[in-house]
Amino acid sequence: MRQVDVKINSLPQLYELLPEHERLIVDVLRQIVKENLPKSCKEKISFNVPYFYGKKGISIIWPSTVPRGGIKNGVLFGLWYGNKLKDVDRYLIHGTNKQIFYKIYHSVEEINERAIVKLLKEAIEVDEQWR
Repeated sequence: MRQVDVKINSLPQLYELLPEHERLIVDVLRQIVKENLPKSCKEKISFNVPYFYGKKGISIIWPSTVPRGGIKNGVLFGLWYGNKLKDVDRYLIHGTNKQIFYKIYHSVEEINERAIVKLLKEAIEVDEQWR
């Protein structure tokens, strides 16, 4: 797996650098997030990957091709304040990070939109509590 080590400034630049299977996973995850976040939330490239925020960080989508994501393959979908979510279905992996909880996808078919939407709604509620 080749990793890219350049400053990524835009989605087209990121998509150009990703292998097709990661690009498809990133695209599907981005669409789910964008369709379910309030209009007041924004997307930007931060840490070289798609980052979504409201008052604070909500979610991040980190392909393994981009260094420093902590994964060797697949695409990580992380919730910035996952430690504050109930996650009653135990969908997210807690890993070693005390704050960001995540799920790693290796194919588009693995993506469970219903579970992601449920967690995003909970993450939005957490975000709305920040001052």
